[in-house]
Amino acid sequence: MSDRHPTLATPFAERAAQATHPLTSYLFRLMVLKSSNLCLSADVHTARDLLSIADKLGPSIVVLKTHYDLISGWDYNPVSGTGAKLAALARKHGFLIFEDRKFVDIGKTVQMQYTAGTARIIDWAHITNANIDAGKDMVRAMAEAAAKWKERINYEVKTSVTVGTPVSEHFDDGLENGDEVGRLDPREQHHRDVDGRKGSIVSITTVTQSFEPAGSPRLPKSISEGDETLFPGIEEAPTDRGLLLLAQMSTKGCLMTKEYTQACVEAAREYSKFVMGYVAQESLNSAPEDNFIHMTPGCKLPPEGEEENGHIEGDGLGQQYNTPAKLINIKGTDIVIVGRGIISAADPPSEAERYRKKAWKAYLSRAG
Repeated sequence: MSDRHPTLATPFAERAAQATHPLTSYLFRLMVLKSSNLCLSADVHTARDLLSIADKLGPSIVVLKTHYDLISGWDYNPVSGTGAKLAALARKHGFLIFEDRKFVDIGKTVQMQYTAGTARIIDWAHITNANIDAGKDMVRAMAEAAAKWKERINYEVKTSVTVGTPVSEHFDDGLENGDEVGRLDPREQHHRDVDGRKGSIVSITTVTQSFEPAGSPRLPKSISEGDETLFPGIEEAPTDRGLLLLAQMSTKGCLMTKEYTQACVEAAREYSKFVMGYVAQESLNSAPEDNFIHMTPGCKLPPEGEEENGHIEGDGLGQQYNTPAKLINIKGTDIVIVGRGIISAADPPSEAERYRKKAWKAYLSRAG
């Protein structure tokens, strides 16, 4: 971690004003409004459980982290499916959706995985992430895909339909000079079908489509009736999409080297209009202009009443844990990511509030 980079002592409200990425600015403002720097890792197994936990815990969080490919019963309908319902809950409770996809492939493949396919992640997830082992060009490819998507969804398709009786001039196009074959007068000329019966052209229907600017950042196709509720105190999230680079992991024996992490930093600076920040174990802001947001998994609190800064056992599968105080005050992260510590609790909403309060207290202490 950099030696007391200015962002570590800068309040989130000021960092929101300084942020160059619209979604980063929005997220910082949302954090201040909700007094929360908590991300819930919703690692459940069914779409029903995912939507239920998002609804119940949404008031305590600012980011919901998903793994759509873990979910059985995921409905891919763009209007009424799982992604659209998550987007409605995000508007209702005031949080952003972070699909933990960890993209890593050649640029063209990643573009298609991000914007197309069954899930169409870009339509409902404000944020996603990537492992840049495939190189910086993959980040550029994703940024280009997101920019094209935004251009497209900021326009509505207007359709007009006209019906009328054709006149002979409509059939002149394509005929050679002097060629009268096939020229029709709708008053007198007819053609014969293969069975010998006469047929007539009665009318022609013309469908015309044009693109016009949309007045709202909301995606009309993702809104179902009854899903209009908007969290008070802040406008709707911008349509901009953001990327987090997977710079470090919390697992024991992680093979991400310092060179790899530095490559993430360089890619983030080069594509800062798309990259919001990092999933990392410490603050990677080091240059004076760096204002990247950091999210850190592996956060866990001991049971209520036990020493908060004591040793916390891992999960036996390589995951290592730290407390919110250590991650925010010492490591310099901005948002802590908590999964099983909340989901497996006897009372998840109360436990989510406990994590929210501890993490926010640590931030206030850091910011002075």
